[in-house]
Amino acid sequence: MTNSILNKLNEIEREHGIQILYACESGSRGWQFASPDSDYDVRFIYIRPYDSYLSIFQPDDNLSFPINDELDIYGWDLRKVLQLMRKSNTTPFEWLQSPIIYREAVGFRQSLWELSNHYFSRRSNTHHYLGIAKGALETITGDDEIKIKKLFYVLRPLLAAKWCVERNSIAPMTIDALMPLLPADMRAAITELIARKATAPESFMIRIDPALKQFIEAEFARCEGESASYPKDLFDKKQLDSFFIQTITGKA
Repeated sequence: MTNSILNKLNEIEREHGIQILYACESGSRGWQFASPDSDYDVRFIYIRPYDSYLSIFQPDDNLSFPINDELDIYGWDLRKVLQLMRKSNTTPFEWLQSPIIYREAVGFRQSLWELSNHYFSRRSNTHHYLGIAKGALETITGDDEIKIKKLFYVLRPLLAAKWCVERNSIAPMTIDALMPLLPADMRAAITELIARKATAPESFMIRIDPALKQFIEAEFARCEGESASYPKDLFDKKQLDSFFIQTITGKA
């Protein structure tokens, strides 16, 4: 599949006249809890030729393509990525931490990652992750059953929110890096669930262990309560502008 992805990225570059600076896996494969029927969620960051940024017409800032049974792929212009980073959007933060990288211009990922750490907002990141967790929590049935996929859509963002609250820094993307935030007696159980998810379809239903449910509810309430008082951060765009200009002019 990797060769198919690389060929698709090359095709996109040729057809759209862009340069892909970075491409990675962003979904459950990147989060380290894929199912047998998980598709490939490929995301990329690109730039256009320098002159296109000088036009009175702003070029499209994203490229999306029809999703097939295996591949879900889209990309964002670097300008859009940097605009989102100024808002402390978690998506660029996660892309840059992906353990599965398909394409990377030399030094690009590290430089952008170092820049991103200047734009972390504890408030917006915590609220974002709690929002994802809340949406997945609402799928729990009256019998405390939930799709195994949705359970991890509760756990990973909840632990990411917990990381933001407790460590006041960008949360790791992968579940392995977040596992130390779980009580020691729960880690083995979650590891077993990851192993089960690797062999079960995403629609597979499980009953949530009472202790795990209690942990989820308590941590959600705690993170939600603490983050309510966090101030709203406002970030300067100077460093982002500088990075953008250096990149599109080839002077980075």
